[in-house]
Formats: sequence, C-alpha cells, structure tokens
Amino acid sequence: MRLAGTMLLVSLTLALFCGPSTLYASGFRILDQSASATGQSSAFTAQADDPSAVYYNPAGMTQLRGVQLSLGTLLIGGSTSYTSTFPGTFGTTATGKFGNGVASPPPTNFYITANLKDLGLTALGDLSAGFAVVAPFGTLYNWPNNGPFNTDLTNQALELFDFKPTLAYKLNDQLSVGLGMDIYTFLSFWGEGQAETKFNSSGAPGLPPAGTPLEINGRDTALGFNASFMYTPFRNADGKPLANVGFVYRSQATLHLDGQFLAGGALVADASTTLVLPQIYTGGIALWPVRDKEREWKLELDVDFTGWKSVRNTDVHLSGGFGTIPVPRNWRNSVTIMLGTEHKWLELERLPHWEVALRGGYWFSQTPIPDATFSPGVPDSDSNAISVGLGLLCKGEGHFFGVIPCDSSGESPLLPKAIALDLAYQAILYESRTVTGSVPAVTLPGIVDGTYQTTHHVGSINLRMNF
Repeated sequence: MRLAGTMLLVSLTLALFCGPSTLYASGFRILDQSASATGQSSAFTAQADDPSAVYYNPAGMTQLRGVQLSLGTLLIGGSTSYTSTFPGTFGTTATGKFGNGVASPPPTNFYITANLKDLGLTALGDLSAGFAVVAPFGTLYNWPNNGPFNTDLTNQALELFDFKPTLAYKLNDQLSVGLGMDIYTFLSFWGEGQAETKFNSSGAPGLPPAGTPLEINGRDTALGFNASFMYTPFRNADGKPLANVGFVYRSQATLHLDGQFLAGGALVADASTTLVLPQIYTGGIALWPVRDKEREWKLELDVDFTGWKSVRNTDVHLSGGFGTIPVPRNWRNSVTIMLGTEHKWLELERLPHWEVALRGGYWFSQTPIPDATFSPGVPDSDSNAISVGLGLLCKGEGHFFGVIPCDSSGESPLLPKAIALDLAYQAILYESRTVTGSVPAVTLPGIVDGTYQTTHHVGSINLRMNF
C-alpha cells in the first residue's frame, strides 16, 4: 500500500511535468521558478533552502540533506488592453493574451539535488550536486489576426528551456560556493519547439500581397554558466542560519536561430537571426528575527540586475539574395527589487506531523524596452507584483492527502522521508504605457503606437519529496 501510494505520487508529478510559455518581468525573463519563491516575489537568493536552489542560488544546495526532488509549474493568465494613437487606426482597440487566455503549455520546472556526503561519498568533502530543467526566458502572446497592427505582429513564441547541471561545495560553516552550466535549447515536443514571429504582409515593395500570413522561425542550442556563493555570518544554537548573504552571476548566452521565412505557409527563404540572452547579477540578504524549534520568521531583500543591453538587434538574414531585414532593439539594462517574507510553524498541536509556512512578497521591475523598438509581443512596462504563498510539509507519521505515508524511509531508501506541497498566487500589475515614435521592422512607422495596459495573474504549484 505504501509503495503503491508513493508510485501514485510520482505518477502525479510526472503528469504535471509533461502536461500542457509565458510570463515576463523585465523583458521576456521569467523570474518565477518555484512556488516557494513565487510566494515571496522571488526574494529567495539568500534563503535557497529547497531544491529550487539549483536556480535561485546553487551554493544553497549545501543546506539540503540527502536527495531532494521538486517539480512544479506556473499557470498564467491575464491580458493586455490596447488603444491605438496611430492616425490610420486612432481609437481602435485590441486585446493581447496568452493563447486562449492561459499560457499552454505552461512554464514548468524540475529539480533534483543530492548531498554526496549523506550518500556516503565522503572522499569529496562537503559536495552537493544538482540538476534542473527550467524556463527562465520566454514569451507566448497572441494578438487578433485582423487587429490594428497585424502587419507588425499577430503571434510571438519563445518557449526556451534551460538544462542546469550544477555543483556546490561547502568550504566551511560560513561559506559555500556553486558553479553550474546553462544549456539553453528548444524541445520539439513542447509548444512550437522553436522561436516564432507571425504577422501579415503589408504589401510593401519586396513583400507578398497585402494580408498574406508571414512567419519567421528558428531554433538553436546555446551554452552559458552560473557562479554563486552563500555567506552565513550568524547561526543559532542548532546551527541554522540567522543571517545569509547570497549572490548569483548568470552569464550571457548567444542563440543563433536558424530557420525559415514562410509566406502563406510556403518557404520563401532560409532565415537566421541572433539573440543574445543577457548576463544577470542577483544579490540578496536574508534575516531570521525568530528561529527556534517552534517557528521561523524570515525577511529578505534581493536586488537583480539584468544586462539587457545585449539585445541590440535581431536582424533577420535571408538566403537567396533576399538580403537582410533590419530589426533594431537597443534595449536598456534593468533592475528588479524584490522583498519577501516567510513565517513557518514547525510544531503545531493540531498538526503534529506537519510544518506550515505562510509567505508574502513584493517586487518592482523596470522595463528595458524603449518606445522606438517596442513590440506588442512583449508588451512590457515597469511593473509591480504582489504575492502570497502557502507551504505544507508532511513528515513522521503524517499522511499526504490522508492516504500516502509521509515517512516510509524505514521500509526502503527509495521511499520519501517527507512530502511537501507549495502553492502561490501572484498579481503582476504593469504600469500603463503610452508608446510613441515606434519604428517597426517591416511595416509603417508608428503603427504600434498607443496605450497598453497589462495585468497578469500567476498560480504556482510545486510538489517536493525528501529522501
């Protein structure tokens, strides 16, 4: 019965991972990579005490015992309301959204970590290993095919995955370091399986007849790396941190997107463009004013700098003598400030085999996109996000869903010692933005000028198991 219950739980996690990208804050970056962090508006760099540390701060993996696994997804809805100020369509309105209103397939994350010393590999010292599959960059936005700027954009998709093999080493009780690879790629079975931009021909010289559906696509794999540290100057009598300082550096990575230029579904030319993913610096400070055997209260401040200046242009080079379509971007660097808190009850009389955490957070994020190169595919503006979250960890003699034993490790090392469920909700409120002086690549200047008002709603869920 216990083994069957555990197999049911694993099956549910695999179904979640393989089920039917996408949210952006600061350009097309996805900050939310686990429900425990989303509930704190991603202020998690200095805490990083669950398997999502592989993304948020790999050095934090040295805090984790044994083998731990986490799997989750984001359920994203919301829309953008547009009112045109372009003379030819003045006052016309349109709505942009994720597919039919919810991003599908959704951005998904998978993490596994292992403390090698706990597994008996003591010759390597305090070494931890981790692996993750996350979606840190992406967009998936649709506008009406008969909309006011359909000659600039009707659909844009960038469903990019990042495979992250990672190591962390604990140098001493105060300092841990982490180092990992970032392998960015597309998966053919997930969404479009490539980067895509769709629009309708304006009928301008060199283009097919007006109204012809056009598509530019491409795919590639790129390599990057990340380096991190976690410094713990103070601990309590039980050895748990009372203060942490965390830092992560993520390098640039260059995607050479090779694909096709299609008109009405027919091949016109081979197409290629270059997209340089930005380098990112993230630092955080976490403090625990209360941390004892009964409860823990954490406060954290993170500051994130994204080097969006790497996105200078995405010029499209065509084969067969068709030349180059210039697509300037000239994005700016941006900063995101994140505040988060978590209050955790470790010993509740009414729930003796459970730990319960309540979370909350706020972020402010700058947009990197100037008016001149604004695209409705990423209708970004300065944004404010408010988050709440709940964490439930079942251990000892507790039963998950009232059926699955939470600690079956005595029967087999392949059965979990604890099972946790993290839930979060986030509202992202983008400041109203009026775009003027836009210069799209292949259509009339100013055609995307207008007022954009965007609100997104994010639900996040992660299932965790400790072995």
